Amino acid sequence: MSEKTVPTGPEADPEAGPWRPAGRRRPGGAPGRGTAVPARVRLAFAAGTLVAVVAVILVVPLVAGDAATRTVDYDAVLLPPGAGHLLGTDDAGRDVLVRAVLGARVSLVVAVTCAVVATLLGTLVGAVSGAVGGLTDAIVMRVVDGFNAVPHLLLGILIVALYRGSLISVVVSIALTHWTTVARIVRAEVLSLRSRPYVDAAISGGASRRTVLVRHLLPAVAPQSALAAALLLPHAVWHETALSFLGLGLPPHLPSLGTMVADSRDDVLLGAWWTIAAPAGVLVAVTLAVAGLAGWWRDRLVPRRRSELAL
Repeated sequence: MSEKTVPTGPEADPEAGPWRPAGRRRPGGAPGRGTAVPARVRLAFAAGTLVAVVAVILVVPLVAGDAATRTVDYDAVLLPPGAGHLLGTDDAGRDVLVRAVLGARVSLVVAVTCAVVATLLGTLVGAVSGAVGGLTDAIVMRVVDGFNAVPHLLLGILIVALYRGSLISVVVSIALTHWTTVARIVRAEVLSLRSRPYVDAAISGGASRRTVLVRHLLPAVAPQSALAAALLLPHAVWHETALSFLGLGLPPHLPSLGTMVADSRDDVLLGAWWTIAAPAGVLVAVTLAVAGLAGWWRDRLVPRRRSELAL
């Protein structure tokens, strides 16, 4: 009696290929595409990075003292990283680390303000559109499509160019180019909630549309709105950085990551690579940390993906 041969190569796993070894299984026993990074590890990394960035933003200006407010020091122009200046100095003799930290602080404040304004506007528009429906919903969605048809950066440049050098114009330009995403999310959530039994019971009991919207629909979509605000933070940071890089962002007396990157273009050609490494590193760290935490929160809110989390 011949022994039965057990396939061990690609025949044992039809999905095996050059990008995935054969025989690797998913947690449920089905063939998978490899072992993903556990959600616990991703959450710890994102939270630790964000805490470290916030701690640096709060502590460094206090430790630096007058270096945070110093304007020009020609005796310390383009010094490389060293003991006196951990990340070197720029073409005006200012400490790059302190400037990057102050720029991150300003950029985060602007981004949080823009995200809150865009979320409030998008939540209001999306909730009213989904609750009223009919012709109102169709008109609102066409307005949303019109805003989405124009590139966000181009529309932001147009708004800022009209009121150049104003902090309010930067906030308005970012908020008006990002509220449409929140409006679509809230509208879809409201449309799904309109068919819930408690909403039908409230309408049958004589509640008006306004009462249903304020007491039932808006509280139900609050978690989704908060998540949308968190997801908007990285976009707002990059948008403000792009405007500042183009010279259309914050006023000159306010340090910004985008302004630092723009000012360091000539310095990099002279070999002063640290002038762009610091603001770029802070920008990437902040956006990745916020995006990581927002992504974890999104996974916790979506029921169909909870079973895939490692927490």
